[in-house]
Formats: sequence, C-alpha cells, structure tokens
Amino acid sequence: MPSIPTKDEILAWISDNPTKASKRDIARAFGVKGADRIDLKRLLRELEADGQLEKRRKTYRDPEQLPPVSVLQISEPGRDGDLFARPLEWQGEGPEPVVLVIAKSSDPALGEGDRILGRLTKVSGEDHSYEARLIRRIGTNPARVLGVFRKTAEGGRILPIDKGAAREWQVAQGATNDAKEGELVEAEAAGPKGRLGLPRARIVTRLGDPSQPKAVSLIAIHQHGLRDQFPDEAIAEADAMKPAKLGDRTDLTEMPLVTIDPADARDHDDAVWAEPDTDPKNDGGHILWVAIADVAHYVTPGSALDREAWERGNSTYFPDRVVPMLPDRLSGDLCSLHEGVLRASIVARMVIDAKGEMIGHSFLRALMKSAASLNYEEVQAAIDGAPNDKTEPLVDPVLKPLFAAYDALTKARARRAPLELDLPERRVELDDDGTVRSVSFKERLDAHRLIEEFMVLANVATAETLIAKKSPLLFRVHEEPAPEKLDALRETVQASGLTLAKGQVLKTDHLNRLLAEASNHDDGELINMAVLRSMTQAYYSPQNFGHFGLALKAYAHFTSPIRRYADLVVHRALIAAHGWGEDGLTQSEIDRLRATGEQISATERRSMEAERDTNDRYLAAYLADRVGTELSGRISGVQRFGAFVRLDETGADGLIPIREIGQEYFHFDRDKHTLEGSDTGLVIQAGQRVLVRLAEAVPVTGGLMLELLELEGSALPSGRRGRGKGPVRRKSKKSSGKKRKVSRKRR
Repeated sequence: MPSIPTKDEILAWISDNPTKASKRDIARAFGVKGADRIDLKRLLRELEADGQLEKRRKTYRDPEQLPPVSVLQISEPGRDGDLFARPLEWQGEGPEPVVLVIAKSSDPALGEGDRILGRLTKVSGEDHSYEARLIRRIGTNPARVLGVFRKTAEGGRILPIDKGAAREWQVAQGATNDAKEGELVEAEAAGPKGRLGLPRARIVTRLGDPSQPKAVSLIAIHQHGLRDQFPDEAIAEADAMKPAKLGDRTDLTEMPLVTIDPADARDHDDAVWAEPDTDPKNDGGHILWVAIADVAHYVTPGSALDREAWERGNSTYFPDRVVPMLPDRLSGDLCSLHEGVLRASIVARMVIDAKGEMIGHSFLRALMKSAASLNYEEVQAAIDGAPNDKTEPLVDPVLKPLFAAYDALTKARARRAPLELDLPERRVELDDDGTVRSVSFKERLDAHRLIEEFMVLANVATAETLIAKKSPLLFRVHEEPAPEKLDALRETVQASGLTLAKGQVLKTDHLNRLLAEASNHDDGELINMAVLRSMTQAYYSPQNFGHFGLALKAYAHFTSPIRRYADLVVHRALIAAHGWGEDGLTQSEIDRLRATGEQISATERRSMEAERDTNDRYLAAYLADRVGTELSGRISGVQRFGAFVRLDETGADGLIPIREIGQEYFHFDRDKHTLEGSDTGLVIQAGQRVLVRLAEAVPVTGGLMLELLELEGSALPSGRRGRGKGPVRRKSKKSSGKKRKVSRKRR
C-alpha cells in the first residue's frame, strides 16, 4: 500500500516535473488515493506556509525555481550580442536567475524593455540558469501603481495614493528595489496574486519623500486620474506607422515653412510662411500659409489610438514632464514637423488685404519639409537686428515677410478689439533633480504674438470653410458673461469710482476701455480680476455660439491635433468636406459630436486643475525655506473662511485664515465678495495691496498659510481693543450709544 510522500520527496518531484505540479499530478505520481489525499493536502499547505512551495493558480512550484512558462523582460544585449532577460515572476530569496533568450530566425526582433512570454528550460554548467524560447511578445505597458511603501517581514506593501484605489499591492522581498519605509514608489504589476490575495508588484522607481519636488507631477497624474500609460494596442498601432508619402497630396516641400516654438519644445505641430500678394487687386496684401501636422492620417476613427486619444482629450503639461494625448512615435516623430524632414500636413492658405482683413482662404492636404526649427527668442532677436548663424539667412526671405503680415493683422485685431486682459504667464524652472530653480513670468514678445495671430486666423478660416460646406464640426465656444455676473462686475466697478455702461449689448470693446481706464487707477488689478471672474468658461460644442473673448462669430480649433482631440475632429471634418480620403469624419463620429464635446471639455478642465495643483506644490516647495519672511501681494479672492493673496514675486496663491485677520468678527458678504469688520467697519476685498508673513508652506498639498501684517500700506485696526490707524475703505456706521455683543461664531 503506497505511503504518503515526505516533504523532501514532494519538493524533489516538483523540481523534476515543473509542468506537472498540480495536487492531482502529485497524488497520481505517488499513488495517493482516497482519504490519504487529505494528508497530502495538509503537507502541501505546510510547505506553502513555510515558503518552500508557492501556489500558482492550481499548481505548486518551488519559489526558488522559475515556472516553465514565465513573463520576461528583455535586457540590454551582452557584449557578444547575446540576448538576456529578467524574470518578472521571480519570488525567491536569492538574486534573480539569469535567463538567455534563444531566438529563432522566425522570431520578431526584440529590444531592451520588450516583454515576452517565454518557455523556460533550466540549464547547468553555464553562466546563465535558464534558457528561454519565445512564445509571444506581450507588449511593453504593464500596469503601474504609485504609492507609499510600507515594509513587512515578507517584503512590503504599497499603499496607492489614488483615492479610488481600494487594494494594496504586495511586494516580494526581492522586488523592493531597496525601497525604504514611507518612500513614494512607482511599481509595475509582477505576476498573479500572492498568498494574501493581493496583486503583486515590483518596484521600478524610488521617488523618495512624497513631499519632494520630483514626486509632485506624479501625484497630480494619479490624483486627477490622468492616463499616463498607453494600452498595448495603441502602442502597437503607433509603432507600425510609416511616414506618409506624396500620393495625391500637394507638394509643398520647396516652400520655406518654418516652425517657431519655445526653446525647449520637443514637438512642432505648426509651421508658417508669408509672402506678398502679387495680385494687383490686393495691393499691399499678403498670403499667409499655416501648415499643421496631418494627425488624422495616422489616427483613424475607431482605432486603438483614436479611442485612447478620445479618453485623454488633450495633452497635459507639467514643469518636468508631459502626459501626451498620443504616443511619442507620433507626437514626437511622425506628427512633428522637424527641420528638413518630409511630413504630411493639412495647410491653410489665407489671403489678407493691407488692413489685415481676410479676403479669401483655402485648404490643402500636402507634403512639406520645414526649412528651420526656430525658437521665439532667436526670431525676435533676428527681427530686432541681432540674428544668429541660423536666422541670418532667413531674415529677408522668411522672417521679414512674416512680420509684415503680422503688422497688418495687428491692425485688424485692433479694430476687432478682442478682450485684452493682463494675465502674465508664470514659468516654473526645475533643476535636474526636480528642485525648483526659479519662478518667473514669461516675457511676451512680438514673435509670440505673431504665431498667435496666425493660429487665430487659421482657426477662423477653418470654421468659415466648414460652415460654408455645411459640414458638422466642433466649435470652440466662449459665451458672453451671464447677467448676474455682469451686475456683480458693475458693482465692483462703481465702488472703484469707474463706470461700465448698462442697458446696451456688452462688447469686448466696452471691457477694454474699462481696463484701459483702470490701468492707471489704484484699483487696476482689482478691475482685471473682476473682469476675469465675470467671464464664462470656454468649451467645445457642435453648435456655434461664437467666441466672446476673441470677438469672433465662429471659431474652431485647427492648429494642434497632436495635443487636442478637438483639432483632430476638425481635421477629419476638413478631409470629409474636401473628399481627400477615407479617413475623414464618419457618421458615427457625427452622431456623438455632442458627447465628444462634453468629454473633451471635461478633460481640458481636468488637465488645467492638475497643472494648477502641480504648480502650487512646486511653489510651496520653492517657498518652504522662506517661512517667516515678509512678502507683498494683492488679495485675489475672499471667502467666509479667509482671504486669498497672490504674491507679487512668484504669483503663488496663499490663504490668510479668518482667525488671522484682526481681533473682531468679520461678516462675509456673498454678493459683494467682501469681509467686513463688525467693530471697525474694515472692508477686505479683492485687489487690495497687502503685506503678509509666510507662516506655513506644505509641498505635499501645495498650501501656503499667511499672516496679514498690513492692508493698503497700513497696520490693521485693533478692533474692540482700540481703533488705531487703519486702512481706507471703512463702512461708516451710526452709533446707538449702546454696547453691542459681537458673536465670534464661525459659520
């Protein structure tokens, strides 16, 4: 009668027979039947509990051995060209075994980072422990998780920072990457669930203290649910793409189109050129060309790339990284108009007269070659008389005609009078380690304005063309301010001694005159903020309600299909309307245009919030070593719980809690957005100058806490303890001669 095998016999048999390691296989091998199976099951559980066996689905294996079929990641080739791989399911205590990949001539080419499913054979007497044969390539995008690492006796666990994550991840002893307790880590999935039923992960990047700058953008990515990993299908589609050929396209390869971007730009999605119009009927006119990367050629309706781009809606930009809408194979390569490289494009040809008014436009599907990749600063220097070696030969044939056309466009812009808010753009510069090097406000050059005016004109031409062709599309809509917001604006304006006419159709020109009048006024910044608060948020819609801020009747985004899905939709509409190919707007896309508009309007807002939160965290980190210093600023908003201040030097926003504002009760007026002192009549509102002390800076949250020292150049009045010298703007009150008890209750 067969006896129950010993633990050593079970381990030896599994080692010799890794493909037959289920409980049934083991029982059959040792002739275990009937009630003896209970004892066998007990032995297997004991071996598992001791860590000598690991249950993998319905089979057992020695954790010091790799399974016969395993997931591997290709490493850098050896000096002799041998291809090695890392076993991603290694759970042993010792170092990872070395795996040599034996490739057949029919196997696809494998490179560093590729992941494969391989059939393993254990070998001895070699400098590697296993040899692997390719079963299939399984993609290069394993699931990722960002979280805080907690050490355990078995290795550790990862507590995801994503609020929506309900489960922890288990990390084996050999997969911790020497992470320390409390560190922020990035990990990737590593095999099936472990003994505790938790998914397994391998730590790939240690980001250190979660409060450090290097972790800031990663936290925002996960907190706001940004999609920072592309599906394998989308990567595969992008990798399979080839450069577009001329075919039926118009050949514009001899046209000296140039790209003008920030100096650190990685991609170039628009190129421009201008020339004098030789038509005698348009004396002093110009022909403007705007070429945009033909993303629609590569990202077709219903493809994996298209589905992912729709979900993302747009690219998101952080000081240290970009979360792109499209994989780098497209955004940084095939759809980027690199200098001297043939690229597919959709081109707007626009004719303007000497006054800058557009009198004609048409579109082409073309093949182009950028004559130069330039940056704003060198273009501005060249036109100002200080060209470098690259721009000097371009000054007369390219740059001067561009600026001549721009001069005409500025005349038309002045007549159109779009809203002229003074909103300087902040720039956060980082060192290589992620530390904030500096915070500054970007200088606005004519070179910037030139590109903006060319892009606006191309967007207008697109909307007009598609409207004329009765083609469905997505408009960029910016509606005029709501009546209640205008009423609040008028109250603020009147309180400052200025006027905003009532009883007429509001135009941007009215607001511009107000802003110009306020520019030399003490409340100039207050008026700018009030005008900005009165504006509605722009969005995408298949219905055209105009663009109030730009003072345009119809506007459609055409110029950035690499980073905005709305522009890709517009490109497809142009393709369908002109009959350029089968990759145009489809009926199913037309049917869901409203849903698409809502989706990408939401993703745009999500990206803006993530970018703002990230900048706030970087600024808090930048100011953390200046706690206790005095800083000047201006009140940017008022709420029941306190006043927000925008600091002059950095543009950072901090909060003065209500408890730090004087020694009296402050009443919050929701309609006027003011705080009013119950004893002194002191009024606190947006636009007032303040001197504050930085009390606290918290990089993890981006929060800045401030103490109010001076308001409009004066110390705060002392409330019930005495009046003292106080700032202007007090509300006069009639005394009843009776003492009044003031409640300090916070509501």
